[in-house]
Amino acid sequence: MAGDELSGLLDQRVAILMCTYNGAEYLQEQLDSIEAQAYRNWYLYVSDDGSQDSTQDILRTFEAKTDRLRVIQGPRNGFCQNFLSLICDSSIQADYYALSDQDDIWHEDKLLHAVRVLSDIPCETPALYCSRTSLVNERNIEIGLSPLFRRTPDFRNALIQNIGSGNTMVFNHAARKLVLKAGSGIDPVVHDWFLYMVVTGCGGIVIYDPVPCLRYRQHAANLIGANTGLVAQMKRFGQMLAGEHQRWNTRNLEALSGLHEQLTPENRFIYDEFSRFRSASLWKRLAGLYRTGLYRQTFRGDITLWLAALFKRF
Repeated sequence: MAGDELSGLLDQRVAILMCTYNGAEYLQEQLDSIEAQAYRNWYLYVSDDGSQDSTQDILRTFEAKTDRLRVIQGPRNGFCQNFLSLICDSSIQADYYALSDQDDIWHEDKLLHAVRVLSDIPCETPALYCSRTSLVNERNIEIGLSPLFRRTPDFRNALIQNIGSGNTMVFNHAARKLVLKAGSGIDPVVHDWFLYMVVTGCGGIVIYDPVPCLRYRQHAANLIGANTGLVAQMKRFGQMLAGEHQRWNTRNLEALSGLHEQLTPENRFIYDEFSRFRSASLWKRLAGLYRTGLYRQTFRGDITLWLAALFKRF
């Protein structure tokens, strides 16, 4: 990277938005990886959701050696609402926003690479970067990779599947403003899926990087893991049959409703059609699914989607 290009990038401020809850066991390694970032123009905002372990002691120690940390008391209403409270905190202003879990380990060039990719997109265009992850166990030993998604990020995919792991996400201020427009009190299933829907739906750009940007720790306390393997696939199929996906879609559609006018005309049509045909007769469900072109990332996923339409479970 040329010196002038690097200098221009470093003028862009990154707000790192981290949520913590009883994360003392792995938090220090994550803080160390943030402190070691090659991209230096960052500030860390941590929303703690009422930790009872030594999480806040670790944060205070980190705060004592840096002027780049602000700790906020979280809403204590689950991790999704905690992240949304940070994203919607008007006192936090930056050019880019990076979401952070409390127990991962970032690659040294994570922020630098994401900002470099996003800086090529006009600032008025909503843009979101996300990537694949390296999976590690409790002892930071590699155990595999997250799924590789090959199909294009698109609203037709985002409505029924999330490809963006929140701990990898970096997005620009235009994307952040869309979440603010969605309004307070929204209740999407998860914050990262909602971001994927919002950016693609409102004509923005989502960049999915097949190269991992962090080490994603898998352990018993994970609220959401990597969901890889046959067992995870069977579990998701069972959730579909039980109507769980149907309930998720209802929540997401309701959360998106505040941005209905910001959706592109094509995506507004897809949103309206999906809202209607998912509860219609069998023929209308199948015809609607074909007409809108909704898709998942794999052939097996597409089969599950059509089965969900058949059984009225989406």
